[in-house]
Amino acid sequence: MSGGGGTFRINHSLINKIRHHLSSGGSKSFYSSGLIMFFHPAPELPIVERRNWLIHQHYIHKDFDTCKVIVKEQLQETNGTCEYAIYVQALILRLEGKIQQSLELFQSCAILNPSSADNLKQVARSLFLLGKHKAAIEFYHEAARLNEKDWEISHNLGVCCFFIKDFKNAEEHLNMALQINKHDRTFMMLGQVHLLAGESDKAIEVYKRAVEHFPENTELLTTLGLLFLQLGKYQRAFEHLGNALTFDPNNYKAILAAGSMMQTHGDFDVAMNKYRVAACAVPESPPLWNNIGMCFFGKKKYVAAISCLKRAHYLSPFDWKVLYNLGLVHLTMQQYASAFHFLSAAINLNPRMGELYMLLAVALTNLDDVDNATRAYEQAVTLDVSSPLVNLNFAIFLYNHVDKKGALDQYQEMERKVNLLRDTSSNFEFDLELMDMAQKMGAALQVTESLVWTKPGKDSKSKPNSAAATKPPGTALGTNQALGQAMSSAASYNKNLQLQAGPSMPLEPEPDVDRAPSPPTDPPGSPLPAESDNPKPKSSKRKAKVEE
Repeated sequence: MSGGGGTFRINHSLINKIRHHLSSGGSKSFYSSGLIMFFHPAPELPIVERRNWLIHQHYIHKDFDTCKVIVKEQLQETNGTCEYAIYVQALILRLEGKIQQSLELFQSCAILNPSSADNLKQVARSLFLLGKHKAAIEFYHEAARLNEKDWEISHNLGVCCFFIKDFKNAEEHLNMALQINKHDRTFMMLGQVHLLAGESDKAIEVYKRAVEHFPENTELLTTLGLLFLQLGKYQRAFEHLGNALTFDPNNYKAILAAGSMMQTHGDFDVAMNKYRVAACAVPESPPLWNNIGMCFFGKKKYVAAISCLKRAHYLSPFDWKVLYNLGLVHLTMQQYASAFHFLSAAINLNPRMGELYMLLAVALTNLDDVDNATRAYEQAVTLDVSSPLVNLNFAIFLYNHVDKKGALDQYQEMERKVNLLRDTSSNFEFDLELMDMAQKMGAALQVTESLVWTKPGKDSKSKPNSAAATKPPGTALGTNQALGQAMSSAASYNKNLQLQAGPSMPLEPEPDVDRAPSPPTDPPGSPLPAESDNPKPKSSKRKAKVEE
């Protein structure tokens, strides 16, 4: 090296001396011209972890075949003691659907490293996927003892308790998870727990909090809109459904919900426009075709209605609501044998609904089977505790078959139900056809002075589709009036929301290879880095469901 000019020159003589000194087995340090140089050999990775980086690279690139080959070689070299190789192999097997084999491998990881909470979480997850929820809860509790502030553990404990119907503990664990981390999946799960526990008000409060933290989550907005729809708060429902469609115009669940609300209010053309958009996203959705069919029914296009409903029935043959609607349309078309066929099938699937027996009795009456029609009416009034239509039709049937005492009893029961509905529901509206037929029936039974309603005045507008004026007093209702009871989206969702609130949702998604676990840098036996195999919101799905 020369001075002043700053020019550096390589001292080849010094380099040759160093080479000679090292080759002769001399010291690892060397002194020349006042320069002390130290040489250390490159560190060698322990053989157990030598290929972890390569396994990780192939895993995150989804090259599972090559990854499995490298894992196999690594395990052969280490006699099956490489924890990371076993861990990744178990993840791949679970992605391939081999849950039992992955469980055995995760158990091996837990034996090799019992202080790792991640190994215990993966064992619990595999048990959950095998449907062994109680065993999964035990392993999650073991993992929680190693890591108390893990959101994933608390959330998954809540999900496991949810599936074994332990709603109290599920609520406790999910609230604990929310204290650790405000996650949209946890809000959704907690809301479903409240719904299945019959606590709709608490569920709405949970979803409101969730929307505050995640205002652009369309699943939360749609679910909250459907809950308001169930409670009859159409303005609030439309607001949240509209927000969901603003963030995702092609969200077919929100589209179905909004369309069903329009359909419920008689805006069949507007609802059909909504359904056309949804049909592009889910052309094989049974609820969609059921709703389209009932739109055609509302427009009195019965052949088109039957065509759409039969398509829905083809896509979902065990859906009683589609069968209910098919029976209703065939009754309207006076095809009583076909109506009997579909209504009988619906009763087999849902034997606890009184209105189904009422419609079946109407079909049997028109088929001149009086005995079976009587039995169907008796079953209907036994099961139904709120619909005055069932008692009115039964009263008409008994009056036509010269049983005035029985008809009077059913008429008085109908009045009791009307009084109850009027006292408990401020939004309850009497159907004009029901009112007209009840007044005619009251006149025939000579009890008109005790009617619990007042017939609309001359200036009142009647429904354009009402056929009450043309019906004789002895004609059973079951066509136009039943349109209001048809299983359109809103009606079906209202009656069945709580039963449908707990769809089977995965505890956590399968690991995303883009977020694979990093290779460990600690010596064997130390805890692995936390795998980011976290639960994600599922998409399930709520929805303007007719029967979904």
